[in-house]
Amino acid sequence: MSNFFSDIPHDLPEELFQCLVEREGLRIERIVSRGHASAPDDWYDQERAEWVMVLRGRAVIAFADKASVTLEEGDYVNIAAHERHRVEWTSPDEDTIWLAVHY
Repeated sequence: MSNFFSDIPHDLPEELFQCLVEREGLRIERIVSRGHASAPDDWYDQERAEWVMVLRGRAVIAFADKASVTLEEGDYVNIAAHERHRVEWTSPDEDTIWLAVHY
């Protein structure tokens, strides 16, 4: 047994990506951000769809072809495969803890 909110490093120079479960066609991750954002010209263009939820903190996801979305605790969004997106902003003064499901 593990706790989703435990074992977060005090020092977090880069976003923390932790694979919790991986099976054929499925990956579940915990992501922890603390003021992290994608580089301005760095877009994710993933082979699989991604469902992502903010469990703690706040974040803004920018999309190449539609309006940005602000995610607060409990908000989630489904990102289609090859839908170009980037993390525009995460809370600088608290951990933003994400649950990401790649399928």
